[in-house]
Amino acid sequence: MCGIVGYIGNRNAANILIEGLEKLEYRGYDSAGIAVINENGVEVKKHKGRLSVLKDSLGEKVLEGTIGIGHTRWATHGEPSDVNAHPHLNSNNAIAVVHNGIIENYIPLKEELIEKGYEFKSDTDTEVIPHLIDCYYNGNIIETVQKVVSMLEGSYALGIIDSNNPDMVIAVRKDSPLVVGIGEGENFIASDIPAILNHTRKVYLLENNDMAVLRADSVEIMKTDGTKVNREIFNVNWNVESAEKGGYDHFMIKEIHEQPKAIKDTISSRINRMGQIDIKDITLEKEYIRNINKIYMVSCGTAYHAGLVGKVLIEKYAKIPVIAEVASEFRYGNPFIDENTLMIVVSQSGETADTLAALRLAKERKAKVLAVTNVVGSSISRESDYPLYTWAGPEIAVASTKAYTAQLAALALIALDMAVKRGAVEDVSEIVNELKLLPEKVEEILKHLDEMKKMAEEVYKTEDIFFIGRGLDYYVAMEGSLKLKEISYIHSEAMAAGELKHGTLALIDKGTPVIALATQDKLYDKMLSNIKEVKARGAYVIGVAKESNREIEKIVDRVIYIPEVMDELSPVLAVVPLQILAYYVALNRGCDIDKPRNLAKSVTVE
Repeated sequence: MCGIVGYIGNRNAANILIEGLEKLEYRGYDSAGIAVINENGVEVKKHKGRLSVLKDSLGEKVLEGTIGIGHTRWATHGEPSDVNAHPHLNSNNAIAVVHNGIIENYIPLKEELIEKGYEFKSDTDTEVIPHLIDCYYNGNIIETVQKVVSMLEGSYALGIIDSNNPDMVIAVRKDSPLVVGIGEGENFIASDIPAILNHTRKVYLLENNDMAVLRADSVEIMKTDGTKVNREIFNVNWNVESAEKGGYDHFMIKEIHEQPKAIKDTISSRINRMGQIDIKDITLEKEYIRNINKIYMVSCGTAYHAGLVGKVLIEKYAKIPVIAEVASEFRYGNPFIDENTLMIVVSQSGETADTLAALRLAKERKAKVLAVTNVVGSSISRESDYPLYTWAGPEIAVASTKAYTAQLAALALIALDMAVKRGAVEDVSEIVNELKLLPEKVEEILKHLDEMKKMAEEVYKTEDIFFIGRGLDYYVAMEGSLKLKEISYIHSEAMAAGELKHGTLALIDKGTPVIALATQDKLYDKMLSNIKEVKARGAYVIGVAKESNREIEKIVDRVIYIPEVMDELSPVLAVVPLQILAYYVALNRGCDIDKPRNLAKSVTVE
């Protein structure tokens, strides 16, 4: 997620903006910039790369001015570059805007503005905003911003300055966090509290559709329709390190809680108002899709587990055979690839060395490559034919959580897009409707952390845990097992439940913890039989099931229920309690959760 800082007062704005952006570097970014109002109007400095590049460009000559906005960008629309960096300006450089989030309808807005004579310099969705403010300016900047945001679809946190109104900073929030800091003779905006914590501990936490007008000596908060509202002052009692984590103890648990937004951002702009799949950012033509003879799904670790789920969805809906393989093994098995092969690679960082090598092999053999990744401008996104981005925002913890569920959502979209274009299914409305409900269902699971805390307390002292499941549940079990071993260092294995009697039952004895996933309706009864097998050997069983399937209570020791969902999308929900369980087990064991031993976030060596 990008970072926003804004300032209005009597001190030099540029210094405060740079300092604030430094406090947000932990969030991940690929470019940075600031804009201040001074006698030259709005003056902007912005550069691709680390914040140090921006600081070096400023040198000892600090921009003059006591009002300004700053930004660190995580690219979503347009590659990392100087011109795509924020802030963005209108045509006469009077209005500057910084933006976190995604403007889903920016293409029609941009086309409308171009027809009116506006010229665009960047590839971003954000640039439409200053031009819209310019286009609809009626002499009252507050009313104009209210009109413009009523035209925007998507998520946004906005910081806006206007040299024609040099006594105010305007902030707007919708589905992307933004706070207002209250000082003495000065006020601040920020996307996260640490950016301003050195200057004030009094903040307003803006709510959805709030708009704040900051002057040096006042803050006025209203809804975007102009209705005045009162917000209580929140007194921050965190230190800087915990504030960077939004008050959470670790980045991992923070990122677990960010999953509803990550899923929503990944799917929302790719489902149109008619409820149809509309992936504008890649153009898989009908003729090409109909000629595909097979798909290789290639990835590593958590991304491989997402790919296994994607394999099932594509085969079910698009009716194309899919071979899922671990990237580190792929090149050494003499895979049969030709021009009618599609390779789908999945990588959170877009720099995974083994996955990149598989991609290059496919390209050498004239195959097309579709990449599911979270990083715009990464090697995998640049070298693939069809880069599809998961808009999960940067993931700081080594153990992936929100990137994984965003990958599942993206792969579901790909499967349905292919299915429709191949004519393999007549109607995908049911699963599309279910997709749209996933964020709120994950939110519901996150309300029950205490139950999973208690379960973690019961099993954290063990040295062996087994995960079992059938069908898609087996693939979720693999991911749950990986999360546990990554951060708690407990030996953990995932098994296809039907394979237990072929060897693994020998390892089950009295008190052995077993996590049993039973979320697949068509396999539910068989899964209950497998649970009975491990119970008969003395296992301590924690079950995971849908809310309607209560029979499981009779045979397990503990049960975690997930909201009702169709089988094909249950992995998105079923994995969340496993992530939480792993987190609390590791917490009880005193492990370094965000930076587990021997592991790195991005694996750039083979």
